[in-house]
Amino acid sequence: MLLTISYQGENAADLGYLLHKNPNRPQTVDLAVGRAHVFYPEVLPDRCTAALLLDIDPLDLARGKVGSKAGGLFDYVNDRPYVSSSFMSTAISRAYGTALAGRCEKRPDLAEAELDLTANVTMLPCRGDTELLEKIFKPLGYEVSFTTELLDEEFPLWGQSCYVNLCLRGKKRLRDLLRHLYVLIPVFDLRKHYWIGDDEVDKLLVHGEGWLENHPAKALITRRYFNRLQRYTRIALDRMDNGEGGPGDISADAVDPTLAVPFGTEPFVPLNTLRLEAVLKVLKESGARSVLDLGCGEGNLLRLLLKEKCFERIAGADVSGSALERAGERLNQAVSPDSGLPTALPEGQKKRLSLFQSSVTYRDRRFEGYDALALVEVMEHLDENRLDACASVIFSCAAPETVVITTPNREYNKNYPVLGERLRHSDHRFEWNRAQFRTWAEKIAARYGYLFRIEEIGETDEEAGAPTQMGVFTKCIHPVNFNWKQT
Repeated sequence: MLLTISYQGENAADLGYLLHKNPNRPQTVDLAVGRAHVFYPEVLPDRCTAALLLDIDPLDLARGKVGSKAGGLFDYVNDRPYVSSSFMSTAISRAYGTALAGRCEKRPDLAEAELDLTANVTMLPCRGDTELLEKIFKPLGYEVSFTTELLDEEFPLWGQSCYVNLCLRGKKRLRDLLRHLYVLIPVFDLRKHYWIGDDEVDKLLVHGEGWLENHPAKALITRRYFNRLQRYTRIALDRMDNGEGGPGDISADAVDPTLAVPFGTEPFVPLNTLRLEAVLKVLKESGARSVLDLGCGEGNLLRLLLKEKCFERIAGADVSGSALERAGERLNQAVSPDSGLPTALPEGQKKRLSLFQSSVTYRDRRFEGYDALALVEVMEHLDENRLDACASVIFSCAAPETVVITTPNREYNKNYPVLGERLRHSDHRFEWNRAQFRTWAEKIAARYGYLFRIEEIGETDEEAGAPTQMGVFTKCIHPVNFNWKQT
């Protein structure tokens, strides 16, 4: 990823004083997962260009830094080494930290002057929303232009890449330009490479002071800066609205009593983990002693169920024989509390567990007799015209006291810009919004004599809700005739 800043004017090489980087000597700054190089590809009397080039190690991204006990943050195949992201913001603060603060001992007059500056940001993620570029940068006084490239020149029908090469030009103090870039580059990417904590609020207010509080897209910028995490967005907006900037002006507790708990210290938890923990919690609270995981896959939920002594009988069923085989291999191992190494699952544990091949759309006597049934991220893999058959199998054939069903919330997909109009998985036949899932749940509950509630799982977006929606169905002791017209 590359950022160039050009200054056009008399004695243009004085840009080196402002950046505290000698135009005649390339410099390198170490980053957590790579290096940043500063050099000057153009030094003329009336024009000077400084380049900040990042060399990110993809293996460190995937595995974690050598010598660190922490794992990596990204998959082996990812775009992080090439796109302008929060890594660029970090590099700006490391390589241009003095300029970012607005200090220049040798040319303090130049540090306060509005200069003719041009910034070029290569490979900035802007997935399907190039209008956002002008919406964010034009109110700051920049001339905005950008170019895009085809995804593949040999396949033009694939369309344009979701990355742009952005050019900003305007009369600005250098520190203002750097602060704008520091804050706004991650706003377009929405994928920070580090855990967001309460200190991130201070960073935003320090670097946004003097411009962000009056920006017409203030709320949008703040929300996207925090990857749409509501608690930090609310704190930052509240502090700006009250004219309180800088680090540590007020505590999180003073902003909102509902936030009077420690925050920002928790590590990132994958959505799948949150989903499984939410399902497990409901199953435990239901008082069930026997559980059927229908569509169990490789046994992720079954592994959690086996750890809970309250479940005396556990079963997993899946249509895929190979998935069941892998589940059996994984579940027949336990972790030794002494060595931490895999060991054979105790016989007592094995007796609690059974695996068998079956389909969620066909009646099977083996589904009967369980207190609870879980259908985790399964229904969206079925054709919609098979959902009635699936519901009949679950609520009429198996008919457990408790049913837990999770499915994606399509509204939340806007937070995954790389998807575009696609669904989250290539095998998903549909994904419902919250209203569609609630309508279906109401119909099924009425038809089969269940009460239901819907819970959200994952970080909640103000407009779109949470990424996963979970329906919890409880059988009525005395079923009520809701007189729902079946279609």
